[in-house]
Amino acid sequence: MANTQTTRGRNQDRARVAGGQDHEVRYEAGKTGASETDVRSAVKSVGNSRRKVENKLDKP
Repeated sequence: MANTQTTRGRNQDRARVAGGQDHEVRYEAGKTGASETDVRSAVKSVGNSRRKVENKLDKP
């Protein structure tokens, strides 16, 4: 039997922001216009869901 590759793992990874990885924090900061500190703070307060982090950063 051959193993089939799925994109499930990649899709799950894209839905998260790893607050401990500088390149992910930098990307999210550039995407939302927030500072890296704000992104890390948002990850700590709402969790690592990309949608929740972006919603938190959009609101003052």
